Amino acid sequence: MAKQAGGPQESRDGVPLTNLDQSLFADAGATKRDLVEYLDAVRDRILPALRDRPLSVVRVLRGQAPFMQKNLPRYTPDWVSSVKLWAESSQREVSYALCNDRRTLLWLANQRAVEYHPALVRADAWDRPTDLVLDLDPPGPDAFGQTVRAAHLVRQALADAGLRGAVKTSGAKGLHVFVPVTASMEQVAAATRALAARAERLDPALATTAFIREDRGGKVFLDSTRAGGATVVAAYSPRVRPGTTVSFPLAWDDLDRVTPADFTVRTAAGLLSDADPWAAALPAPQPLPADLVEEGRGIPIARVQAMHEGKRRARARRG
Repeated sequence: MAKQAGGPQESRDGVPLTNLDQSLFADAGATKRDLVEYLDAVRDRILPALRDRPLSVVRVLRGQAPFMQKNLPRYTPDWVSSVKLWAESSQREVSYALCNDRRTLLWLANQRAVEYHPALVRADAWDRPTDLVLDLDPPGPDAFGQTVRAAHLVRQALADAGLRGAVKTSGAKGLHVFVPVTASMEQVAAATRALAARAERLDPALATTAFIREDRGGKVFLDSTRAGGATVVAAYSPRVRPGTTVSFPLAWDDLDRVTPADFTVRTAAGLLSDADPWAAALPAPQPLPADLVEEGRGIPIARVQAMHEGKRRARARRG
């Protein structure tokens, strides 16, 4: 992986910053300087969401398509903390960054790392997820209102189970609901499936757990697969989307008054003042109800079920 071209133009916290006036990507509406300034402005809020978590980033180098980088490049400074973990998907050891301080965040920004996707576990407790997450995916680009209504279904399902969660924009077109928990990997995965199913039952005309897109019928998809070793874009992280939108925390009562496009690297920091709404919204970690976990154990894993169904449909078409 090649280093960024161009000599240092500025330095901040000992990190050389280069090519700051280049556009981030097509339709970004922002330069690399805007990215650096934004991340530095929100560092006291985004760093707690990243600290000690194996980190994947989405980088956008000039003239190249965006790509997700998990393994740190060989030229990474020795002061960047990292953790080595075995990756089953690639059958190799991967050296993940741990973005624990301002200096590392600035270095990543200078590498044109736009998106920050921490694991749902900490590096020293790989088998203990810190959060249960439901990812709400709208059926189209103009369906955010539907997604908001689906989020309230999830909130109701949580309340019915005696749980509380916080909500944020994904920074793309949907919403993320986070529920801090104290549970094992298997328990969290099962409970996520059960919560999605319970929310779907509250209004099956609005929400669906159908993993196969063609089966969703214009409904909001309640994605229950963000469990196990999954990552989810961090609160306050920019996204590689038109306008360089930001994943932004919201109060439940404000969902009806915003759109994802309201929060960008140019606007989000100014909306925060001295507050950290994500830290304020997250409840303390909660144990998972036994009946919720047990219900989820009886629900097939969506990806596995979809894989088998895809093969069945392919055989039917050939037949």
